[in-house]
Amino acid sequence: MAKRFSQNEAVFPISNPDVSEQKASKGESFLKGTFILTIAGFVVKVIGSLNWIFVSRILGGEGIGLYQMAFPIYFLAMTVSQAGVPVAISIITAERVALKDIYGAKRVFRISMALMIATGLFFSFLTYFLADWLIEWQFIRDPRAYMSVVVLSPTVFFVTLLAASRGYLQGWQRMTPTAVSQIVEQIFRVVTMILLASLLMPWGIDYAAAGASLGALAGGVTGLIVLVYYQWRLDRDIERDYGEVKPLPGAKQESWHKILRRIFTLSLPVSAASLMLPVVSNLDLMIVPQRLEVAGYSVNEATELFGYLNGMAVPLVNLSTILTASMAMSIVPAISEARALRDTSRVYNQTAASVRISNFVCFPAFVVVFILATPISSLIYNAPGAGPAVMISAVSIVLLGLHQVSTAILQGLGHPTIPMVNMILAAAAKVALNWELTAVPWLGIMGSAWATAADMGVAAVINLIFIYKFIGYRIEIPQLLKTVGSAAVMAVAVKLFYDFTMSWWNLGVISTFGAVFFGCAVYIAVMLVIGGLIEEDLVRIPMIGRFSIRFLRRIGVFKAEAQPAAAEKTEGKEENKH
Repeated sequence: MAKRFSQNEAVFPISNPDVSEQKASKGESFLKGTFILTIAGFVVKVIGSLNWIFVSRILGGEGIGLYQMAFPIYFLAMTVSQAGVPVAISIITAERVALKDIYGAKRVFRISMALMIATGLFFSFLTYFLADWLIEWQFIRDPRAYMSVVVLSPTVFFVTLLAASRGYLQGWQRMTPTAVSQIVEQIFRVVTMILLASLLMPWGIDYAAAGASLGALAGGVTGLIVLVYYQWRLDRDIERDYGEVKPLPGAKQESWHKILRRIFTLSLPVSAASLMLPVVSNLDLMIVPQRLEVAGYSVNEATELFGYLNGMAVPLVNLSTILTASMAMSIVPAISEARALRDTSRVYNQTAASVRISNFVCFPAFVVVFILATPISSLIYNAPGAGPAVMISAVSIVLLGLHQVSTAILQGLGHPTIPMVNMILAAAAKVALNWELTAVPWLGIMGSAWATAADMGVAAVINLIFIYKFIGYRIEIPQLLKTVGSAAVMAVAVKLFYDFTMSWWNLGVISTFGAVFFGCAVYIAVMLVIGGLIEEDLVRIPMIGRFSIRFLRRIGVFKAEAQPAAAEKTEGKEENKH
């Protein structure tokens, strides 16, 4: 297992006075953080889905339309206001904490928070004062959306501070505050949306839509309050563990403008990459329906097929990669900390573990969505016609998972510009493939789905090439083959179970869910038989990992060795310090 850092010393620009005393990771492990954020992500999505059922019934299509006209303006202002700074805060904080420069970590947070207060206020006022202009110049077609834009403007300020606080706490590898604040934010947002939309409906649909928009403000404020509490707890722990926080003896303190320059260096590529998503979506909007018409579809058919892809297939792909998205958030500070300590072994092992786990989760998700594309489309959307688009989009699940994880690894290594450039190259490939494949009559919307998969694949592959260049890591082919083989057996099991049960009972819900659970059981069983599960990965997963390890040792899958248990006990002691 080659670990190659010697030719890339720039990856570790920070000197390390005493590595031996700093190898232990502070706070939560990145896998524990991933687990926490994944649970929170599922809870938030469930609450959000229920919310839209109630809000849609209250506002109707017209009210939802007014809300959707205002929300993109708010989302753009929020994205530009944050400008990737939370990721930069997370990276720099993790570096400072790893070197026990607690004073430096807190100073970075104060400076970055001052920056975020300024940008948050600026874009809040800008959104407020531009509302009239947006309507006058017909960027917003319906004047009744004015109030929704206005009430969303202060939310930009609070959400910007919220993001900065999350970045700082994540730099300490404390993911619980992010998870709890996300859930609290969503609960208050939903309750406020439903309550105010109902109360203001007698005043008119524009007032009701504005009331629903105020939910974002309520969520942002309450989420920020939660993080303030967790920051107070962090400060209390710092005082207990480190006493009075002072600058490191003999350490040269960076000037505030040098810190700001580093923040901008790290954050601007992240911000540009995040802006690529709406840009690519708008390019899809311009290209896909037009090329579907070239393929022979009518305008109505092209619109319907475009809805199948973007409104049904893409959300399923995103839902399937909640865990990898959470892992990407957790791995950035973990890699940054190990990088600051020049702990090459930990950087390599964390990279390898994140890629293995991404494949372990995404391949069975791909199998489920690919094999059961039409039944799932029928159950969830009542749209069996979306089946072909969903089936091909399933390929994107594996590639998107690798892209998310590899992007986070490169950001943690201090190279955020590389994923941004790779996204631009991948987007160019997607545009070209969309133009060619979507116009092929026998492909149609499946051509666009293939283009989306290629977009993720190109970005992921180039990311992995650079990861190999920097740390010598390459995907473990034997492990990958075990995962692919287990997924292939799972695919056969899912197909046979679904067809058999449908032939006997013809109950789509039972057959679909039964096939999913049966397929997952087969997948895990095959992975255990062929040695595809890594004990070192399982032992760090909270609750589930410890139980699984004990069970698998009892049945003889893993040997009853003292070393993993000792490692687990040591890790637990370190976490209990916080």
